[in-house]
Amino acid sequence: MTGAIRYQSRRFRPLVAAICLGAASVLSAPALARGPDGIADVAEKVIDAVVNISTSQTVEAKGGSSGGDRGAMPQLPPGSPFEEFFDDFFKNRRGGPGGGSRGGEAQPRKTNSLGSGFIVDTAGIAVTNNHVIADADEINIIMNDGTKIKAELVGVDKKTDLAVLKFKPPAKPLVAVKFGDSEKLRLGEWVIAIGNPFSLGGTVTAGIVSARNRDINSGPYDSYIQTDAAINRGNSGGPLFNLDGEVVGVNTLIISPSGGSIGIGFAVPSKTVIGVVDSLRQFGELRRGWLGVRIQQVTDEIAESLNIKPARGALIAGVEDKGPAKPAGIEPGDVVVKFDGKDIKEPKDLSRVVAGTAVGKEVDVVIIRKGKEESRKVTLGRLQDDKAVQASAKTKEEPAEKPVTQKALGLDLAPLSKDLRTRYKIKDSVKGVIIIGVDNASDAAEKRLSAGDVIVEVAQESVANAADIKKRVDQLKKDGKKSVLLLVSNAEGELRFVALSVQ
Repeated sequence: MTGAIRYQSRRFRPLVAAICLGAASVLSAPALARGPDGIADVAEKVIDAVVNISTSQTVEAKGGSSGGDRGAMPQLPPGSPFEEFFDDFFKNRRGGPGGGSRGGEAQPRKTNSLGSGFIVDTAGIAVTNNHVIADADEINIIMNDGTKIKAELVGVDKKTDLAVLKFKPPAKPLVAVKFGDSEKLRLGEWVIAIGNPFSLGGTVTAGIVSARNRDINSGPYDSYIQTDAAINRGNSGGPLFNLDGEVVGVNTLIISPSGGSIGIGFAVPSKTVIGVVDSLRQFGELRRGWLGVRIQQVTDEIAESLNIKPARGALIAGVEDKGPAKPAGIEPGDVVVKFDGKDIKEPKDLSRVVAGTAVGKEVDVVIIRKGKEESRKVTLGRLQDDKAVQASAKTKEEPAEKPVTQKALGLDLAPLSKDLRTRYKIKDSVKGVIIIGVDNASDAAEKRLSAGDVIVEVAQESVANAADIKKRVDQLKKDGKKSVLLLVSNAEGELRFVALSVQ
């Protein structure tokens, strides 16, 4: 056996030498190839401010269950790349297969989970993710030295997945960290993640900023920092630091088929976190600005119809009667391109900046109306998160007796009679020309227009009958326009803009 080992050693000696040479070449490269030297200094300075978040929850086990209760998990959009990861994670943390009660008896049981967080005030204030503490009966903060302290919930914001905790500081002085400016982060800049992956305790990883303002469709205010710093299960709620030791983000999500880090992690930027934390500490709830409009994307076709070059901004599809935008003179068809001095490139830009603006503040809003820029002053209201919008289910039925129709744009159009209102359950407040048929091969079908929709305006002018629509479409063709902009209402009166080809 010994001879065999010596033989293999001699046999692989050239390979080892080659590897050593390669290592020598790497070592001769600049030190920055291994990352900046300041990482150790930053970690040493902030490690005591990073805490583990331990939660427990009593759940009722269903009799005869063969798997653990999933418990509370983050609400993610269907088909999200994170669904599989969180399904896996929460199933495992609640007990996994075999975690059900024996003999079919439903016995309450206590489940535990661990996450990460960080101290922002030596008076005993910590920040973490909402999904780390969601539905917990008891929350404990575990310091870097192992000290365990019971914590209370100050408030949560589900839309940004953030939570603020308070606890009684121990005799030993606490270390708190400060927030940095996430807006100043550059692509390729080094960042450091510290947290509690797989319950291992304070773990430091480093990487770069891979992307900024990343929208992953997990919420209305998505603007994540993407990083390749290793983030794993248990890192949720932990801080992402810059090389000055400032918190620039809160580690929240990863993309991973296995649940382990593959170098694609996401952190809520400090710009968002600061506003949420301040509001939760002051009011115990989040108070967001409210404009009182419904918005949609400005597509290339819509931009061409509105004489906007290049396509940009947020198109106002509807204005609430009791909202702040109404008295300011903002109307459907306006395109918001600047809000409170900030450029609006797409609808989510407007959602984020409005939500982050103080309630009651008067702001300047720049709109484009019929190809010209105009300015409006708006005093923001407060968004009521408890105003749940219930989408009414509507059953569209084909009329028993087909009315007289006229064709245009691949649509069968008819006057909005009393009979059609009843059949399609259209509110009395909705005015215009009703669609009772759509050519499946038309642009209208591709844009999801359907029977029961009502055309309210064509090229930003009201229409009362099908002849009006045909006349305006014919005129646009003569003028050399490629598309026509329709303002369309559903049965409930909710409006949206649709651009259809006139060629």
